[in-house]
Amino acid sequence: MKLLIVKLGAIGDIIHTLPALSAIRRAFPAAEIDWVAERRSAEVLREHPILNKLIEVDTRRWRSGTPVATVLAEVGREIVGLRRAEYDIAIDLQGLIKSAAIAKACGAAERWGFSRKDLREPAGRLLLNHAVAMPPQMHVIHKNLTLAQTALDIPVDDRIEFGIATSDADCREAETIVAAIGPKFAILNPAGGWVTKLWHAEKFGMLADRIYAEHGLATVVATGPAETELTERVLAASRLAKIIAVQPSLKGFFELVKLADVYVGGDTGPTHLAIAAGAPVVGIFGPTEWWRNGSLNPFDICVERVDIACRIDCHRRECSNWICMDIDVETMAEAVARRLTSQNAAEPAIVVR
Repeated sequence: MKLLIVKLGAIGDIIHTLPALSAIRRAFPAAEIDWVAERRSAEVLREHPILNKLIEVDTRRWRSGTPVATVLAEVGREIVGLRRAEYDIAIDLQGLIKSAAIAKACGAAERWGFSRKDLREPAGRLLLNHAVAMPPQMHVIHKNLTLAQTALDIPVDDRIEFGIATSDADCREAETIVAAIGPKFAILNPAGGWVTKLWHAEKFGMLADRIYAEHGLATVVATGPAETELTERVLAASRLAKIIAVQPSLKGFFELVKLADVYVGGDTGPTHLAIAAGAPVVGIFGPTEWWRNGSLNPFDICVERVDIACRIDCHRRECSNWICMDIDVETMAEAVARRLTSQNAAEPAIVVR
């Protein structure tokens, strides 16, 4: 069997789909499984041990609302030879017109995706010939597993396996950071893809002070190259903590967070990497939902405003009200303390719940 997975999206989207890839491989150990992903998010998939081929594309010019015929033409130019691969099945796990167009362009007779009500761009349903409806309030990992299970008629058990591949160089990068900060540390990530997902950078600095004073943990502020301004604000607000700022590679961060005592961040790619690494996580969620995007580990903690009505089906990237992330440092410090305490319990692996 030759199978094509289409999941473009950001790093978090890719991570949330990896358990479905693992389930498919367990069911079909001899299958050829390829994946189409956005070039800017593909690093997490490179060298994945159970993926046969990674096809990287750049679809940023295919804007939402672009006519289907135009997208199909763009796909043909971007993915030369996709049809020649002769796929038997394509599974669109993205839910956009452009992802459905890629599934269509590969020539697979069986093209599966989410039902119209579950699609971000319902017109993409026209390019698929099988659809699976999802129950409400389902974690995105479970949604992806359910689609794979139905499309391929495979069993899905409680295993949530990500299988992210790293190298010796990635491990050395993490070890170098640990050597600079010491073996006991927290990782704070003040960044996020949407401004509405950001907790105040200055509060991260004050939280670092609380973590150091109350738990003796140093702080690593981990961000990307374009997030220097946020990092500087965190550092400027810290008065007490032993604190350093780093900009690790994606997989260097993955190895680093495995060694952390606790990780704190919003709904962003590094948070999902931390979850996949099995790190103790405290998430700060505002316009998006923990039940959909957060950790499946029952010991991990979400801090969120439940006293405001405007968070229901929000998902706004801009907001004139923006009170959902107005959370005080005391609340976050208490959550970190609870998560650190729970590490001493008999923690399960990441499980389906």
